[in-house]
Formats: sequence, C-alpha cells, structure tokens
Amino acid sequence: MAQASEVWIEAHENYQKQSYRNRCYVLTANGVDTLTVPVREGTRKPPIREVQIDYAQHWIDRHLRCLQAAYAKSPYFEYVMPEIEAILTRRYPLLFDLNWTLLTFCRTWLRLKTPVNLTECYVKGPQPGLFDARSKVLPAQRAEMALFGPPKPYQQNFGPEFVPNLSILDLLFAGGELRDK
Repeated sequence: MAQASEVWIEAHENYQKQSYRNRCYVLTANGVDTLTVPVREGTRKPPIREVQIDYAQHWIDRHLRCLQAAYAKSPYFEYVMPEIEAILTRRYPLLFDLNWTLLTFCRTWLRLKTPVNLTECYVKGPQPGLFDARSKVLPAQRAEMALFGPPKPYQQNFGPEFVPNLSILDLLFAGGELRDK
C-alpha cells in the first residue's frame, strides 16, 4: 500500500470462506496463532458488505487475551492495545465495517497517505496495467507470500527466527510505525 499511488478495495464481491477477510496470524510464545472473527452463516456466498459478525461466540475476549499474552512486553503495547480494544469492543454488526475501521487504524499508525477507494460495483478484472491481488493473497498460500517483495525482518517478541506474514499488529506492537530497513 505504501508503494502504490492508490488502492482499490472490492466492496461488492461475495464473501469467501478461508480468506483473510475474517482472520489474521499473531506470534505467541507457543508459535503462530490464528485469530478468527466468526461470521453468521447465511446464504452460501453473501455479498461482503452483508456478512454479519457472530457475537454469540466469545471471540473478542479470546482475541484480547491472546494479544495481551503475545504482546504485553512489546515496546508499543501500551499505545496500540487500547485502540485495538476499543475497536473490537465496539461490536460492529458487519465484518466489512470492522475491517474498514481496522484498516483505517493501521493506515493512521503507519502514516500511510495512499488513497483507498471502494468499488461501486463488482469488478471482475482490473483495468489493464493495474495489479489485482484479490486471488493472490490467501491463507492457504501463506508460505509463498513474497507477492509484494521479500519480507523485511524486525525484532519480534518470540524466538530467534523472524516469522513473516503475520498480522500488521505484530509490527505495530514491535515498532509502532513502518520503518525502512
């Protein structure tokens, strides 16, 4: 996003299970953990803007406890965590709205000024010359995610080896902002 002149988010696609639309990965003392926002089952592939979050499951408490355990000793925990907690406990009814708020939060912390636009209707393929990452960024392909260039290691909380492809929260807790290395 930092390298693009503008970004478009497909706001009219159908929801895809097993995608990053409702999950992320964090590094804990026991290795990589998956945080998933449960969604209500409805139609087979509902429009992404209509997917409801399932608050009958106690996922907020689990996420907050996991982030506390994983990042409490991180340099920026005391600054980042209150904002994350406020976002998660706001209880957005729709997954799209939660994701948009989290994206806005991350862009603010990373000081990204790149314009982010939402499509007005479903766009099957981008205009010539535009890069389409929709089908290229999938949890099943985590190990091969050099799509945007090689990862830039930074100091993480656990282990001597850098673990790539974690949630941007890992970087925010560790460094507070995007830094060129």
